[in-house]
This record gives sequence, structure tokens and C-alpha cells, in this order.
Amino acid sequence: MFHYVSTWLTRAVGRTWLGGWLFRRLYGALEFNVVPVRMGRLGARLDGLRVAFVSDLHVGGLVRSAEVVRIFDRLADLEPDLVVLGGDLIDAHPDDAFELAGGLHKLAAPHGVVAVPGNHDRGVERDLALWREALEANGVRVLINDGTRIGAGGDSLWVAGVDDLGLGEPDLERALRGCREDEPALLVTHQPDLFVEAAHVGVDLTLAGHTHGGQITFGGFAPWMHKHSRLRFFHGHYRIGQAQLYVGRGAGVTFLPLRIGAPPEIPILELVASQAGTGRGGPAR
Repeated sequence: MFHYVSTWLTRAVGRTWLGGWLFRRLYGALEFNVVPVRMGRLGARLDGLRVAFVSDLHVGGLVRSAEVVRIFDRLADLEPDLVVLGGDLIDAHPDDAFELAGGLHKLAAPHGVVAVPGNHDRGVERDLALWREALEANGVRVLINDGTRIGAGGDSLWVAGVDDLGLGEPDLERALRGCREDEPALLVTHQPDLFVEAAHVGVDLTLAGHTHGGQITFGGFAPWMHKHSRLRFFHGHYRIGQAQLYVGRGAGVTFLPLRIGAPPEIPILELVASQAGTGRGGPAR
């Protein structure tokens, strides 16, 4: 019941002068942090690849199509090489997909735009029909237990995406099918706890959202953060052996139109080639 009341409140506030003020306050603090990530098996021709990770927009509450345009305009100015949409793109109603679609035309990158669903996307529309239509009509490739290869000059990177861990049916093996033994892999999953399994099979880098970095925190911590990651992957950079995880704080809000101690974030992961890595196909060490 609290979820529905709070969602109604956020949507109602978002249509008022107060909602506009809250949006300006929140998104004036939106951070586009450049995060260098050293990847041992990344080819030299992909050195410096810039991956923009957009998660947890929750379009439909404070964020409407006009705000999506403003956010994506700012992102486009940074000229990322690949844009990854990491789930919870809409908030509480299937029609929120139309608001999302109103800004997707602003996204463009040399290696394309890919997306995975989150628990909100799955929760409001089990078959993801409108969500998928909005994305694909704007040139976004949906990766639900699927993967695609990007490359430059003979060097390549396998980009895999899985279904939501909570409300979907993630299949990591299927998402990695087609990835070569000597090829680095980047996995996109909405919920970060899949990282342990990804690390076990040798995925080089996993990107996840879902936690909002707590959204409302005190001293960098909130008691409800454990609900979003039982394995305590709350925000930032983690490592298991050679495998790495980055958990973004996300760009939107849910439940309450506030953020305290956890400003909104669209990180730009700058991949740095290094020869220190090992082959994949077994557990990360």
C-alpha cells in the first residue's frame, strides 16, 4: 500500500510548481562522473572507450518527457561511445513508456544504445510490450538474456544483458553465448547481486543500478539498502579477483521525490586497456 500511495504522491507532485522546483533541485546536482576502469583483456583499439550508464530514471514521477530530453541533452554533450540503459527506466504505469520515448531520440553513440529491464519495468508491464516498443522504435537494442559484439580495428567487446533478477528470469549463460574465449565481456544487470555469478564465470565488468545509493542516506548509509542488495553492493566500484562491478546511484527517484546524501548519477565508465588480465572461461581469481 505504501508503494502505491507514494507513487501517486510523486506523480501528483511532479505535475505542480513544487514538482518543477524539486526536479531543478535534484537534477542540478546530477553528476556525470568519469570512472576509469582498467580491463586486462581489453584490446588496444578499444582503449579509452566511454560507456555511459543510465539507470533508475523512473520516468513518470518527477521525470516527464521534457525532463528526459534535458537529461539526455546533457549526456549527448559528453559524446559517449556506448550508452547502456540499466533498468527501472519507467516508474509505475505502462504509459510511462511514452514519456520515456519522448527523449530517447536524443541518445546516440558510435557503438549504439542498449537496454535491460528492471523490477519497475517488469512490475508495471509483465510482457514489457510498450517498454520494448518505445526503446526499439528509437534505435535502442534490448538485451534480455542476449548479447552483442562491438569492436574497432579487430578488437572487440561482448556486451551482454540479462533480465531482472527479482521479477524476471535472468539467464547469464544465454547472455554470454557467442562470446569468444579471448574476448572481454561487459554485463548489464539491473540488480547488483548477480555480480557474484558473473565473476564466477569470468565476466570482466558488470554494471548495475537498483540501489539508488540509498537515495536518502545518513552518513552514507540507510537501513533499507540491505533490501536492495543482500550482498552489500550498494554503490561504487567492487572487485572479486579480476572481475569488477560498478553500481550506479541512478538518475531518478522513487517512493519519495527526494535525495539526501546520494545525488543522482550517470557515470561514464572509461575503459582502460591493460595486459594484466587472464583469459575467461573459468572462475575469476
